[in-house]
Amino acid sequence: RERVQNMLGSGVLERGDGIIVTNNHVIENTTGIRVVLSDRRELDARVLLTDPHTDLAVLKIDAGGEKLPALDFADSDSAEVGDIVLAIGNPFGVGQTVTSGIVSATARSQGGVSDYQFFIQTDAAINPGNSGGALVGVDGALMGVNTAIFSRSGGSIGIGFAIPSNMVKQVVESALADGVVVRPWLGASGQPLTQDISQGLGLSRPAGVLISNVYPAGPADQAGLRVGDVILKV
Repeated sequence: RERVQNMLGSGVLERGDGIIVTNNHVIENTTGIRVVLSDRRELDARVLLTDPHTDLAVLKIDAGGEKLPALDFADSDSAEVGDIVLAIGNPFGVGQTVTSGIVSATARSQGGVSDYQFFIQTDAAINPGNSGGALVGVDGALMGVNTAIFSRSGGSIGIGFAIPSNMVKQVVESALADGVVVRPWLGASGQPLTQDISQGLGLSRPAGVLISNVYPAGPADQAGLRVGDVILKV
């Protein structure tokens, strides 16, 4: 028999006119999206933009002209290890839940859930259902969107990842502008430097990115980057 499968995730109200941001994997391949507000109202949502590259999606709900409470964006580039953060979401469908923790690391690249791997890591408890929920600082501003956990059991072990708010803000602004995310392109690919490669290149320590491929006539090629170059700073 055919079955209807329901998926559950979280989202963040970003504007009072009903703009919501969540994870793309929460709403991917769905035939309908229903948003439940904290006051238990249920509203249908339409998709303004999906961006699998960042695993973000921007939705719109109509609250009949009512201005809804919304979160302001924080500057995620200012996040530092040790900052206190709160993770808000609906884990396992139990209802809105807040957990607390700290920023464990910034610019983490081991999340593995999107092409643009640049996450804020936190030890605030994040579980299935928290995806798309808010990671906020002590000032109540949005620091990131919770998107993934590292776990062997499926539950939280204190290693969660959030998409930084500065990246979220760019996607939201693109959705409200023309519905297309336009990104710069370097025209080169690279690999991390290991200790052995660093020694072979005469470097004192493994820092930077080793250029492994340069696309002909691309920006990197035109700027003079070559295979074997090491980028130390951007």
